[in-house]
Amino acid sequence: MFERIKEDIQSVFHRDPAARTTFEVLTNYPGLHAIWLHRLAHKLWKSNWLWLARSISTFSRWLTGIEIHPGATLGRRFFIDHGMGVVIGETAEIGNDVTLYHSVTLGGTSWNGGKRHPTLEDNVVVGAGAKVLGPITMHKGAKVGSNSVVVKDVPENATVIGIPGRIVVQKQQKDQDKHQHRDKIARKYGFDAYAVAPDNPDPVANAIGVMLEHVHLIDTKVEEMCKEINKMGGTVCGDSLPSINLDNFQDSDLVDDFQKEKDAFDPSI
Repeated sequence: MFERIKEDIQSVFHRDPAARTTFEVLTNYPGLHAIWLHRLAHKLWKSNWLWLARSISTFSRWLTGIEIHPGATLGRRFFIDHGMGVVIGETAEIGNDVTLYHSVTLGGTSWNGGKRHPTLEDNVVVGAGAKVLGPITMHKGAKVGSNSVVVKDVPENATVIGIPGRIVVQKQQKDQDKHQHRDKIARKYGFDAYAVAPDNPDPVANAIGVMLEHVHLIDTKVEEMCKEINKMGGTVCGDSLPSINLDNFQDSDLVDDFQKEKDAFDPSI
């Protein structure tokens, strides 16, 4: 039991930069309190002490603002950030390393018995206010944007937003291979790989990725031409290509202006 508690506390430090000390986490994180009380209620529920299990669940809701039915199954290192308004139904199943934010509902769409709540596999993240409804499955690594409503299965590593939820990002193996290739090219030319990150929806970043691939292809063809010319007795392409640094593209005046605007901004507004 103490090992699980230690693991829960450590998961908070991994996922919440606001956490400072173990004592602070123990005393001021209602998401942890709700999970610990649920474990007790769940054991009682499995032992057929149904009324007592529901009573502990109700007490937990009063204490933390989080309602977890004692019949729900929770995995390891489950983290509820902020937590207020979270509702998890009876037949919900949650895997390991799952994160929920406040006002999330894992609810049902039917009054019939049986499996009627969602299954969240490992490493799923559900944003604030999102509703995941029905006996659907969110596969490993799936993400749900804030205030979305999800009523269909979500593929592995996909990102879903909107009402009803629609897939906006889905990492396929070929896409992962492509982005790994872009990262290698970016490192070759001296660019930081964040500019072509696969999770970045910025069209400018994507354009930079395409340009890098284009430049790399031209560079490869030039190298091949140089080799053939040298085989024929020529002496070309003796110098290596210069590296490109981000500092070369930095306008110091623009940076200074930006810093002045940033300093002038009143964070109390």
